[in-house]
Amino acid sequence: MTSATASIPTLTSATAARALRLPPPLTRDVRVRRGIGVRARDGVILRTDHYAPRLPDAPTVLVRTPYGRGGLNAVAARVLAERGFHVVVSSCRGTSGSSGVFDPMRHERDDGLDTVEWLRRQPWFTGRLGTFGPSYVGYTQWAIADVPELAAMATVVTASQFRDPTYAGESFSLFTTLAWASLLQAQGGPWLANTIELLRGQPRLRQALAHLPLGEADRLATGEEVGFFRRWLELAGPSHPAADEYWGELAHDRRVPDVTAPVLMVGGWHDIFLPWQLRDYAALRAAGSQPYLTIGPWTHGSYGLLAAALRESIGWLRAHLRDEKDGLRARPVRVYVESGGGWREYDEWPPQIGEAQPWFLHAGGGLAPAAPRGSTPDGYRYDPADPTPSVGGPLLVSNLSGPRDNRELEARPDVLVYTTRALDADLEVIGPVSSTVHVRASRPYFDVFVRLCDVQPSGRSLNVCDGLVRVVPGRFAVDEDGTQAVHVDLWPAAHRFRAGHRLRLQISGGAHPRYARNTGTGDPLATAVDLRPVEVEVYHDPDRPSALMAPIMTWRS
Repeated sequence: MTSATASIPTLTSATAARALRLPPPLTRDVRVRRGIGVRARDGVILRTDHYAPRLPDAPTVLVRTPYGRGGLNAVAARVLAERGFHVVVSSCRGTSGSSGVFDPMRHERDDGLDTVEWLRRQPWFTGRLGTFGPSYVGYTQWAIADVPELAAMATVVTASQFRDPTYAGESFSLFTTLAWASLLQAQGGPWLANTIELLRGQPRLRQALAHLPLGEADRLATGEEVGFFRRWLELAGPSHPAADEYWGELAHDRRVPDVTAPVLMVGGWHDIFLPWQLRDYAALRAAGSQPYLTIGPWTHGSYGLLAAALRESIGWLRAHLRDEKDGLRARPVRVYVESGGGWREYDEWPPQIGEAQPWFLHAGGGLAPAAPRGSTPDGYRYDPADPTPSVGGPLLVSNLSGPRDNRELEARPDVLVYTTRALDADLEVIGPVSSTVHVRASRPYFDVFVRLCDVQPSGRSLNVCDGLVRVVPGRFAVDEDGTQAVHVDLWPAAHRFRAGHRLRLQISGGAHPRYARNTGTGDPLATAVDLRPVEVEVYHDPDRPSALMAPIMTWRS
């Protein structure tokens, strides 16, 4: 079941190269073999396409993907092949003609190793191997990051383990998980029906996100049961005995410190994987490696991300597979400071440019570096029957994510806001961001969502970064007065707050449907239907100083 295509340049690849501002090709002479059957150890056939440039001793780039071998993957493969690489695009089992059943993450190590073993038998394989790809395709890279031939990895908006992004803050990343299940199902469904669903704004997905119990949401969204979605829901929560074993078998973070191949990491400030991508970066640095890191003003799957990632990956793979190192930048970390700060280069992340400083919550909705002097707490009522909605932020779907105007959200009675006075000079936040919020709640099960915003002189409030923590009995110490100091890690940030703007901190009880609503009962997430409101008090006094922690510096041009 293989076919070959003539070695003629395509208008698509040439157009893409111009649009993406890619370096010129080394050849336009690329022959493509499609549908090659690569046999895995258990007999499953992994359908694979091979893009072969007419160049002597060209190294190989492997792309293992569940998203098909056509479309953008085919364009990227040809673009890479024209720039000096054999490119092998292999469909994960159970997808795009490969046999077997797609069970996310379950088979990627064995199937990846079997694909590399097949490469070793090919007469054109020189023994120099690179990997490339975003998101799940990046995960498939980490699954085989210890193969001896691997000489370069180009990882994009991804992580070596998906457990923590799935249960961000020990909640459940409902929107991203269900949207991904819908995306995978749509790949194999009728084109017309799926196109109509997208044009209508995915009403089935929106209905499913609002439905209880969540264990039925997959059928509403896709028309069928999605095994992995139900399994992940079943394993949600802090006390499920099988969760550690299940996710431990699928994780590759334990191998990260032993990776010897040079690693490029490309991420986005509003990407769903960024905190865990940076955790992999830190593990490599702690092991003595020097990965290259680029973080831009991007969301997951945005055009700007894909364009920059392909440009950087071509340079990275050429440097380490073809020994063409002229294109590498001098400093390994490059980040974009949002709101006009532009690109910066550093020696490491986070850059050693300032200590984290507390900005304290004050009575009357104030936020300032001065410690609070004493005040009565503020409060809100979180009602899971009318959950606090999510607005923008890191989501799987690019056109819904990123910075958004938060004024309508901040006007809700279940959202507290704390705002600085107008800034006299530009301030920059570059690095990790966190918050400690002292709270007392009427029930032991609740969430704390914290968001940092940039408020413009017009009053428009744009989200910069945020995070959520699910509170359950025993997770945080409870003082004699019933208060808990809840620590929330927000997404890291690089942002300039301009003179005349204000910093604003939001505190609320959720961000639905980005995170599954907290029902207030502690019932299993998959079956919970009983909804119990919770009253939450937020303290900001000398004994309980709730605060934002961030490396905030005055900017002088």
